[in-house]
Amino acid sequence: MPEIRMKAKTLGLTPGNMKKADLIHAIQVAEGCMPCFGRSGGQCAYTDCCFMKDCLKTKL
Repeated sequence: MPEIRMKAKTLGLTPGNMKKADLIHAIQVAEGCMPCFGRSGGQCAYTDCCFMKDCLKTKL
């Protein structure tokens, strides 16, 4: 989670007490991507996403 908070800060976001998924969604939006973390249903076409491995294990 520290790496995710650091990434958020470099994008000008304030992580505060955000939950992991919410923070990743905010990062995805800030990068111009769909906030899809944890919503892939085990399939994802974004193979270059740095969150993909964790995303495929997460269900929201």
